[in-house]
Amino acid sequence: MAKAKTPRTPKATNNQVITMPEAGSIPLVRKSAPANSSSADLEVKIRERAYQLYVERGSTPGHENEDWLRAEREILARQNHQQTA
Repeated sequence: MAKAKTPRTPKATNNQVITMPEAGSIPLVRKSAPANSSSADLEVKIRERAYQLYVERGSTPGHENEDWLRAEREILARQNHQQTA
């Protein structure tokens, strides 16, 4: 009959506990955004346009992804047009 294996324990046991840092104590690193618009502003514009599309459609649920993607395309196209002008 095979012998049951026992879990290995390290010879030097270190009982350190690693904790997560406090919220806001480490700055977030974000991809660089265009100088005239931060990524947060861009998200707000997309969110507002997606909501407008939802209302224009009669406020019927079930098309959230389509509304978001259309709003994203419109806002990014408008932003790119403004940068090239």
